[in-house]
Amino acid sequence: MSDALRKAFDVVTEHSLLVVVLMLVVTAGVAAGTTQLQLGEGGRPSVDDSELAQKMEYVQDSFGNQTEANGSATRPAVVYVRSEGNALSEAALLDSLRYQQTVGENESVAAALGDRDVVGVANLVATRAAGTPDPTLDRQIAALERASESEVEQLVRATLTEGSPALRLLPESYDPGTATAESHRMVFRFAETDDRSAATAALYESATDRESPEYFTRGEHAGDERQSAYLLNTMELIVPAALAVILAVLAFSYRDLVDVAVGFAGVVLSVLWMFGILGWLQIPAGVSIIIGPVLIVGLSVDYGLHVFMRYREQRGSDENIREPMARGLSSVSVALGLVTLTAMIGFLSNATSDLTVIRQLAFAITLGVLSTFVVSLTLVPALKVTIDRLLKRVGLDRRKRPLGKTGLLQPVLRSGASLARRGAPVVIVLALVVGAAGAVAWTDLDRQSLQQQQGEISDWKQDLPGPMGWEVSEESRQRTYVADNYRAASEDRRSRSNMLLEGDVTDPSALERVQAVHDAAEDSDIVYRRGDTVPVTSPLTVMAAVAADDEAFAETFRASDTDGNGVPDRNIEAVYDALYAAAPDRASQVIDRKDGEYRSLRVVVPVESDATITERAEGVRSIAAAGDGDVVSATAVGSGVLQEIQLSRTADSILETLVIALVAVSAILVVAYRLLAGSASLGAVTALPIVLVSALVIGGMWLFGVPLTLLTALLLSLVIGVGIDYNIHVSDRFVQERERGRPIHEALVEATTGTGGALLGSTLTSAGAFSALLLHPNPQFENFGTLVVLAMVTSFVVAVFVLPSLLALWARYGPSPSPDSSSTTEVSVRADD
Repeated sequence: MSDALRKAFDVVTEHSLLVVVLMLVVTAGVAAGTTQLQLGEGGRPSVDDSELAQKMEYVQDSFGNQTEANGSATRPAVVYVRSEGNALSEAALLDSLRYQQTVGENESVAAALGDRDVVGVANLVATRAAGTPDPTLDRQIAALERASESEVEQLVRATLTEGSPALRLLPESYDPGTATAESHRMVFRFAETDDRSAATAALYESATDRESPEYFTRGEHAGDERQSAYLLNTMELIVPAALAVILAVLAFSYRDLVDVAVGFAGVVLSVLWMFGILGWLQIPAGVSIIIGPVLIVGLSVDYGLHVFMRYREQRGSDENIREPMARGLSSVSVALGLVTLTAMIGFLSNATSDLTVIRQLAFAITLGVLSTFVVSLTLVPALKVTIDRLLKRVGLDRRKRPLGKTGLLQPVLRSGASLARRGAPVVIVLALVVGAAGAVAWTDLDRQSLQQQQGEISDWKQDLPGPMGWEVSEESRQRTYVADNYRAASEDRRSRSNMLLEGDVTDPSALERVQAVHDAAEDSDIVYRRGDTVPVTSPLTVMAAVAADDEAFAETFRASDTDGNGVPDRNIEAVYDALYAAAPDRASQVIDRKDGEYRSLRVVVPVESDATITERAEGVRSIAAAGDGDVVSATAVGSGVLQEIQLSRTADSILETLVIALVAVSAILVVAYRLLAGSASLGAVTALPIVLVSALVIGGMWLFGVPLTLLTALLLSLVIGVGIDYNIHVSDRFVQERERGRPIHEALVEATTGTGGALLGSTLTSAGAFSALLLHPNPQFENFGTLVVLAMVTSFVVAVFVLPSLLALWARYGPSPSPDSSSTTEVSVRADD
């Protein structure tokens, strides 16, 4: 195998220019796949076949959806109107009607709207002014034009009274019965047809053309603009900072401008390969578009540093360029191959995740690792040889010392070998104690599902110089305004939770349990309130509303309520029958009936939009508990509860994933080192420190307040893929030096200074690049960066200062590798001095 590798690398160095040209052609073909790249969003977590998920599916399937009388489904598109003065003034209301008139001329809007009227404050006021039912839009405009300002003010007051359904068109700050508001909204009830997207696009474009009053939408098109601005902000914030750190560390590590340029070229090409392959394979990028490059940049720099530093070590004072590069590649390729294989396994361990964003990132990083391996062992060394030979012809022979052999760093890096010689058992025991303390922190980690950005973005992040300053887009400001001031325009779009009551729902006590849910919601802190009331929707509220409009049902309703408390207590099935006869659509929203049998009841509780997932889950469970009784049971069915269950499952499976990945990586290393170095136990010794790294990372999460989320859970399993890199390089270098005949201590010194120097440069680069994520306002990015920095730093510390003690004990008391397995020399291993 060593002969085959040497021949392959001889080709790379002897025909370096041809290799460069061929690889650039291949790169162009691979990079063309970036034009096919799908910038898809990561999916929400699923809870597969859990009982709660089945009940949520039952609620969605069994209770009526919002439909028109003809049975066609509709979904509202909302346009907001905000004025610096009074959004309810005559001029502002007329402007809203004229806006409707303008967009109504669009064919797509007309087709999606059909014969349905727009619902808005201006329409309600103008209808009252017209004095006729259902006036046309032109008549509404004419009626308002005829009215004086004082008359319009009176009409507004009469329309927007306490308890009026029209209040949902106004912000929560509006005082009912007044004629002043800072904004209002109008609802276009578009049909779910192919024309809807074009219709909402027309609304968005027409709204952005108006400035006073301000018009805006929150639909898909505004979301696309907001997402584009968010991505641009992220790239402008993270990339310059990360590049600045990377270039600074490369300059420090290489101390040579040409090597910095060549190494950076390899970094760029590795990222291009990753995205090109993703594009050709039609794998959506998701958050990989941001996190992927930073992670692959760190790995690519690591590979490049090992190639360049080994070349510098191999090159003698009177040697040319090609031969030492070929030797260097041969000596480092096995370690890089094992690093690539184990890293891919660590990343792919997340490919079975229920969370789409994790699967996408796992595939993306795996492909990026493979791309980095290919580019770093072909194009980068070939380019290095080609440029160095050209410069040598003009008299520039740039010989540099390896980073770890410089005067300042060498004493620090070799201290790991010194500790191994003087007290290896003590080092190992101390490491185990510290690791155990980190592992104990697992039970005390804060657990969240998906972190939500709380509050405004810090001023200092917005005031960063140049393009790094975070610019809050207009769409984001509008979205924040709506979230702070409005509820959803449609019941189907509200932040809410369902209380599902199952059992004998025709028993009189069933409706008593419904009332108990009402009472619990009134006392809950997570429930949304409009004024002093909680707008709960339940069989009781629907019955009361229908009774107010239908006298026949009202008689049945009153007759069933013997104590007059608004809760029927006899002939419940007859009440349900009468409700279905009077208002079947409304009844089907809260009472499930199939084949004449009443199966369940639903209570819809609106939830505060700013409540965290944990607060929401705990709150709705408490409300549902009030609905449990002897004949019915109540279950909270909502996204908060589902996501909390998903987090619990993910947390429970993290240790399992870590163990599986560690076992797989250990097995590969055991087999690989048995074949390559003649010692299976060396593979186990190399894999063992990853357990310590994982424990230290968990301890760091607790120390720095990084919560356990679905995304940080991903990084915990990736610690194996990242951290094993460092151990393999140190172990491989130690074995090579032992096979050259060096004593244990000298071999460890070479491993911790020669290879350790490259690891230091890699750590500084990766940690620095990911530190740029700390500038991001989204806490998920901040914690992602913190976790990678922790993984890199702890991996370096363990590899350079703890692993040497394990290797020393292994070399003294374990089997020595076979001299026949040497990839660099035929000299047998001799005993330590």
